[in-house]
Amino acid sequence: MRIGELARRAGVSPRSLRYYEQQGLIRARRCANGYREYDEADVRLVAEIRGLLAVGFTLEDTRPFVECLRSGHPSGGSCPESVAVYRRKLAEIDGDIRALLARRAEVAAQLADLCPGCLVTRRGES
Repeated sequence: MRIGELARRAGVSPRSLRYYEQQGLIRARRCANGYREYDEADVRLVAEIRGLLAVGFTLEDTRPFVECLRSGHPSGGSCPESVAVYRRKLAEIDGDIRALLARRAEVAAQLADLCPGCLVTRRGES
């Protein structure tokens, strides 16, 4: 399939596909006329990349998942390298949560000092 069809089927722009190709995440074959040609497996690779990007992974983070799929695994997350990326990302998110909770506590303390009668609640609490 040509780049326009892959873009349509994967829900991305042709520009994104060219960028993924430039980064070595997908590989196009070239026709005699120079057009890029992709196969069905590329739809799955792009879906994997997009899904990971949507939850906060970087493009570089997606590389082990793509390689896992390319090597014939049913899931991009089933290889040890992908699991390591998942673990690293979870640790990063946990660190972000701790930092945000510390910042929240500091802001709440400043508000309490300046406005002793003000009640600070967490979102969703009464």
